[in-house]
Amino acid sequence: MIKQVSFEEYRDKVRNVYDGPQGALLATCSMLSLHAPLGERLFQKRRFDLHGCRRILDVGSGAGQIAKHVLKYADPQAAVTCVDLSHKMLRRARNRLKQGDPQFVVADLSCLPFADGSFDCVTCGYVLEHLPDAELGLAELSRVMIAGGRMLLLTSEDNFSGAMTSRMWCCRTYNRRDLAQICQRVGLDWHKELWFTRMHRALKAGGICVELVKR
Repeated sequence: MIKQVSFEEYRDKVRNVYDGPQGALLATCSMLSLHAPLGERLFQKRRFDLHGCRRILDVGSGAGQIAKHVLKYADPQAAVTCVDLSHKMLRRARNRLKQGDPQFVVADLSCLPFADGSFDCVTCGYVLEHLPDAELGLAELSRVMIAGGRMLLLTSEDNFSGAMTSRMWCCRTYNRRDLAQICQRVGLDWHKELWFTRMHRALKAGGICVELVKR
C-alpha cells in the first residue's frame, strides 16, 4: 500500500491504525513479542549507554515502550521529549509513563518541529518503516542531532518476521545493507550492530538494531 497511495493518504492510514484498537494493544503486543523486556536489556546492560546524555528525543513513542526504559536508565538531569504522529498514542504513553517528566509532542518524523542540533541522543523504535523513503526520516533525525550525538535505531528487516510485522502494522521493511548506505549519506555512521540475545545474533533475527553516531 505504501507504494500505491500518496504519502499523505498513507500517513492518515497509519494514524488511524494506531489511533484504533491495534494501537490500544501495542504495549501488550510488545510484551508478548518480548520486544519490551529484551529492549530494556539494551539500556540496563549499557549496550546502548544513556549516561551523559542531556537532551533525548524518543521518536515514534507509541505507548511509551522505549521511553519507559529511557526515563528509567537516563541520568536524572536528562530532558526527554516523546514524539508520535498519533495524539491518542501519546495520550496512552502519558498514562503509562509515571517516572520523570517527559515532554509530549505530536509530530511527523519527516518534518520535526525542532531546531538543528537540538538533541544529543535519539531513540527511534519501529517508526522508520512507516516512511516511503528511509532517507527522508534519517536526514531529519540527523538534522536535529548534534555532532557526536548517538541514535538507537530499531526497524523491521526484510525477512519472514518482518513480513508478518508489515502485514499487521501496515509498514514496510528494510534491507540491512541498503539502510546502512542511506545512513552514511545523511551523516550517520553505522557504529555498531546490537542484538537482543546471542540466539538473535546467530539466527539474524529480531530486526535491525543499531547504534548510529552523527558525524
